[in-house]
Amino acid sequence: MRRPPITDAKKHMDPEISVVIPLYNEVESIPALYDELTAALEATGRPYEVVVVDDGSKDGSFDRLREINARDPRWQIIRFRRNFGQTAGFAAGFAAAQGDIVITSDADLQNDPQDIPKLIAKMEEGGYDIVSGWRVDRKEPFLSRRLPSMMANRMISGATGVSLHDYGCSLKAYRSEVVKNVNLYGELHRFIPALASWMGVEVAEVPVNDRARKFGASKYGIGRTFRVMLDLISVRFLLGYATRPIHVFGRLGLIMGGLGILIGIFLTFVKFVLGQDIGNRPLLMLAILLVIVGVQMLSMGLLAEMVMRTYYEAQDKPIYVVRDWLSKPPTEES
Repeated sequence: MRRPPITDAKKHMDPEISVVIPLYNEVESIPALYDELTAALEATGRPYEVVVVDDGSKDGSFDRLREINARDPRWQIIRFRRNFGQTAGFAAGFAAAQGDIVITSDADLQNDPQDIPKLIAKMEEGGYDIVSGWRVDRKEPFLSRRLPSMMANRMISGATGVSLHDYGCSLKAYRSEVVKNVNLYGELHRFIPALASWMGVEVAEVPVNDRARKFGASKYGIGRTFRVMLDLISVRFLLGYATRPIHVFGRLGLIMGGLGILIGIFLTFVKFVLGQDIGNRPLLMLAILLVIVGVQMLSMGLLAEMVMRTYYEAQDKPIYVVRDWLSKPPTEES
């Protein structure tokens, strides 16, 4: 579909909506992605931008994207030198996004761009900070994709306290201040609602359309389930103990060390009061091991505490986020 040329006024309008799309080897999907996404965003009547992050594609995707950018500068194109992964793609897109509302989506056309106005309407209707898409009627095999996804969603919801039916759905809407204050690494992009929960965000879900893939093949396999489980451990620690690691390591150290000391007291009683030999008892080795491990755990907790203090203080990273500020005090300049 040939679209009218973009006027100078539209080129220079500050975007209210930023759509962030990581892309890898989706050359066949790009023309339809542009047409569908442009139609959906123009229907909102708001200035927008699309930030596409080419994650080291090898199939000519960047050439197609460059053609789109030449005729529609609202499409920012970021190209990685190699494939860094979807999380890196989202992180680069979030850093470049200028809109007050940031929409994330996949490039394979399984997410329906026509659902974007629905996400925005829900966000503004209830003052939500995050609105997540929920693929109620998924078009994927049950045993290989849907069942593992259901199990993962329940595990993540239970471990993080942020209950969502579909963490894996890339179609989400965020307030800009949410994504600008979440540091992504590894494969943590699917945990953004949970990672942002420390800010006290309001989260909602809306049912969205799920479409079968038209071109290419899925980039995900069953191995992703194991990576999700490992990432979940990291997220649980970050949410619960990032600012107080001594509480998790120190607690384990006190329990193990205390148990070792109690066993040692018991063996001392056996040795000196009952007159029994304790040199060959496995319980003696267990007591020594528990005390040593307990001391190590306490030491790890202290080291982790210093590392986290350095992390927060070196970056001047806040330990809180203000939602509203009424009657803000004047600055020295004013």
